[in-house]
Order: sequence, then structure tokens, then C-alpha cells
Amino acid sequence: MLEDKDFGLFITKIKEKTAIDLSQYKEAQMKRRLTTLRQKYGFDTFAAYWSGLEKDKKLMTEFLDRMTINVSEFWRNPSRWDAMEKKFLPEALKNNSRVKIWSAACSTGEEPYTISMILSELGAYDRTSILATDLDNVVLQKAMQGLYQDRSVRDVPRNYMSKYFVKQGEDMLAVTPQLKKNISFKQQNLLHDTFDTGFDIIVCRNVMIYFTEEAKHLLYHKFSKALKPGGILFVGSTEQIFSPAQYNLESIETFFYRRKA
Repeated sequence: MLEDKDFGLFITKIKEKTAIDLSQYKEAQMKRRLTTLRQKYGFDTFAAYWSGLEKDKKLMTEFLDRMTINVSEFWRNPSRWDAMEKKFLPEALKNNSRVKIWSAACSTGEEPYTISMILSELGAYDRTSILATDLDNVVLQKAMQGLYQDRSVRDVPRNYMSKYFVKQGEDMLAVTPQLKKNISFKQQNLLHDTFDTGFDIIVCRNVMIYFTEEAKHLLYHKFSKALKPGGILFVGSTEQIFSPAQYNLESIETFFYRRKA
């Protein structure tokens, strides 16, 4: 009981300091992750850990990095990206002179660069803009670098590999500079910040599973309002939206939802 109170006060302090509301994340997962982190540095309680975070900027940076979920790769779930390439992006390009896309919780950048490659192949690079956001500024810096290990690119089609990656050393690859030109990277708190609007496509994958049902409900409403009528929301393979109509969305294909007019 005392430990629960200790963690509750820690959540309050973090929200006051960073505007990050840990209560919106599934408690068991978050508490387990942060308990491991505080014990790593010898803090017996969350109160002691909070004091350490206030005094040590490196500790705070590591805390923010551990709290966010930074797992990403190019073309994750290739069949879904095939639908994006052959159906939903061409549809958006046909219906709009310019296409506005948002990669939400973009982590280290694999997702927005995947979108950028597909747009280049479709000959639509100059007609599009991609906003790529994440809570963690450390991973955003890595995303802007565009430097990846071999394992991150295992699902990239062969013709894309030769055109959009350059070998860096023995086991690293860099995306070509042209892919960065229409991507804007920005730090953002999905649960706290207001969203831009008028998006044709929003991609938010493998993030919602870490949030409470209340937080998911809030975010689906916010994503729907950020889309244009007819705009597409693309979610992760474990994030099916039940009763999408309550968010003014309709399911049009597995893991793809369209905003109703």
C-alpha cells in the first residue's frame, strides 16, 4: 500500500514537471519498467528516484527514454504497407493536389522514411509533406540522423534498398538525403498536446497498446478530428478499433479506418 502511494506521488510529480501523464499508461507495464530503472541506480523508493531525477539531467533523459516505447523497423508488417503503397496513398494523391501525412509516435524514424520512399516511387514526392512526431527527443535526434543497423531494414524491398540507402561502415546504413526533404520532425506529447488538422493520412502504430482504455478513447477522438473527411487512420497489428463509428470512423480494410464525411 505504501509502495502504491509512493508511485502515485511520483506520477503526480512527473506530470507537474514534464506534462507527461503516466496514469494514462497501463500501470503494471509502466510500474515494472520504471521499478527496474530506479533499482538499477540504487533508489529504494520512487520518492528517492524523483529526487535523483531532479538533480541529474542524465537520469531524467534516461527516464524519458525508458518510459517511451522505441521499437520500430522499416516496412513493419509488409502486407499492410503494400496496401498503403498500392491503394491508400494513390487514392489520396488522386483526390488532392497536395497530401498531408502524419507519422505519430515515429520513434527513430523508420516509419516516416518508409512513407517517404513510397511517395518517391509513386512520383509524388514534391506534392506531399510528412510530419513525424514523438515524445522522446533522444529518438527524434536519431530519426533526423537517419542512420540504421542492418536488422532494421530486413523487410525493405530490394529495389528500395539500392535506391534509398547508403552503406556506412560495416553494419550501418544511412537513408539518402533526399528522403529527409519533405519530413518535419517535432517533439509532441500525444496525450497532452493539441493536434494539427487537415491530414489526409495519419499513421500511429504499436503505441496505443500501452495506453489505458480511457487514453485510447481520447486519442481516437483526437485523431479523427485531425483527419480531413475521407482521411485515413492506419493503426498497428494489435490495435483494432472496436466500434469505430463512435469516433466518426469506419473500417475499410484490416487496420485502416476512414473518417466519415
